Amino acid sequence: MLKMARRLLQHSSRAASSRKILVTATPSNFRFLRGITSETGMPSAIPTLIRDGKSAAKISASYSIFKGKAALAADPLSPTFSKSASGVYRVERRGVIMLTFWPANGDLKYDWEKRQKFALSATEVGSLISLGSEDSCEFFHDPSMKSDNAGQVRKSLLIKAHSDGSGYLISLTVVNNILKTNDKFCVPVTTAEFAVMRTAFTFALPHIMGWDQCTNQLPRQADQSTPPMAATEWDR
Repeated sequence: MLKMARRLLQHSSRAASSRKILVTATPSNFRFLRGITSETGMPSAIPTLIRDGKSAAKISASYSIFKGKAALAADPLSPTFSKSASGVYRVERRGVIMLTFWPANGDLKYDWEKRQKFALSATEVGSLISLGSEDSCEFFHDPSMKSDNAGQVRKSLLIKAHSDGSGYLISLTVVNNILKTNDKFCVPVTTAEFAVMRTAFTFALPHIMGWDQCTNQLPRQADQSTPPMAATEWDR
């Protein structure tokens, strides 16, 4: 009986050591997996959570599509709020879903320096997610609208269904009369890719409107805005 008890004790010690090794190895394996994820064109940042459940880190979770002539990434950007004299927080800058396009400059190589952005408003998101398999929609943006410089820089985003029902063509045209440039990006999107966009955009819609802040938590102050690199579609 004494020998059996010793064997059981030794077995338990070995099992405990094995469990300890597994727990210790997990963080390095996790970092390795994060590296693989980042290389697929889906940038991410794992936040450090603090006691109140809010993230202590900036989080990026783009949905990216890479095709032969150009690439496309979509990011939801939350609104910012400011406190009024009455103590009520109101939307100061509306949230958007930012689409970023950049051209290919070789086989599976893309020129990030030549990127262009297009910010989808809540209503424009509604138009996109309600598209049928044979529908199309087009949006026009002008940063100098209703001013003397109107028309100097124009952006148009066209989303058009393929005639065979296999997906959509998303194209962005940017005409800059000041720099004398005319850029065009065309990204064919499969039915599956568009389904991901539709589902993700539908989920993000109340968040870019700020409705999640109304129902779940206190809003952010205006000085806690998103990073400057993604504040507007006109910033590079």
